[in-house]
Amino acid sequence: MTEEARGTAPVPEKVDLAADFRESGVAEVLAELDRELIGLAPVKQRIRETAALLLVERARRKLGLAHETPTLHMSFTGNPGVGKTTVALKMAGLLHRLGYVRKGHLVSVTRDDLVGQYIGHTAPKTKEVLKKAMGGVLFIDEAYYLYRPDNERDYGQEAIEILLQVMENNRDDLVVILAGYADRMDRFFSSNPGFRSRIAHHIEFPDYTDDELFRIAENMLSGQHYTLTPEATAALHEYIALRRQQPHFANARSIRNALDRARLRQANRLFESAQGPLDAAQLSTIDAADLRASRVFAGGLDHERSGASQ
Repeated sequence: MTEEARGTAPVPEKVDLAADFRESGVAEVLAELDRELIGLAPVKQRIRETAALLLVERARRKLGLAHETPTLHMSFTGNPGVGKTTVALKMAGLLHRLGYVRKGHLVSVTRDDLVGQYIGHTAPKTKEVLKKAMGGVLFIDEAYYLYRPDNERDYGQEAIEILLQVMENNRDDLVVILAGYADRMDRFFSSNPGFRSRIAHHIEFPDYTDDELFRIAENMLSGQHYTLTPEATAALHEYIALRRQQPHFANARSIRNALDRARLRQANRLFESAQGPLDAAQLSTIDAADLRASRVFAGGLDHERSGASQ
C-alpha cells in the first residue's frame, strides 16, 4: 500500500528553503523590525540567524530527519528603552509563522505578576500567568527581581521553580524571554543555574547612539504630525548629548518623555500667546524654547523616573 493510500503525505526528496522563507511570512516580520526599530544591527542579525535556524529545523522535519523541538527560551539584556519588549513581540510573531508556537501572542509581566505576598499566593498567580502565555511568548521584565536571597520570607523561589518546570516540560508550547540589565542578569543566572541551562539564546541590546536617538525622535514627532524649527533641531541634538550623560537615562523612553514635555510647553505657549485663530503649522511646530526650557540645559534633571528595563 502506498503512502498516499494510507492517508499520509509522501516525504519529499528536497525542500526549497527560499520558498519556505517567502511563504512563511518571516520576511515580513524581519522587514517590520528594520522599519520600526532604528539601529540595533546586532540584535536584528541575531533574530535573522534564529529565523534561519528554525527554517532549517522545519525543513529537516519535512524530510523526515531526526529532530527535536529546539530550545527557544531567550535572555534579552540591555539598558532601559532599547526595544526589548518590541523585539519580543516580533519574535512571538516570527515563532508563530514558523509553527513553533500556536498563537503567537506576547504576555509581558514583572515580579509582581508572579510572586505573591503570603503563603499559598504565589503558585496560583504564577500558574495563571503561564496559562495565559501558553501557545505564545512569556516576557519577564527585570527577571532578576524574582530572586531575593536576602529576604527569607520572599516567595520568588517558588515562582522560579514553577517556571523552570514549565520551561522544561512545555517548551513545545511556550517560549520564555527573561529581560533586564546585563550585570544583574549575570548575577541572576549565577544564582539560578537552572535558568541558565534552559536559555539557549542570549541577545544583548546596545544603547542607541546620539544620531540614532535623534532619528527616533524624528520618527516619534512625524508619527504625531509635529515638526521642529531649525533652532529646535539644534536644541534637540544638544539635549540628547546632555541627557544621556545624566543618571536614569532610558534611551528611547527618555526621548519620548522629553518630547511629551516639549509638546506640553508648546501647548501652553500657544494658549498664552494666541491672539487669534491658529493654523495647522502653528499647532504642529516645536520651537527651540519648548525644548530649552528643560532643566537639562542648566545641568539639572528632567522630571523623569527610571522605568523598567524594556
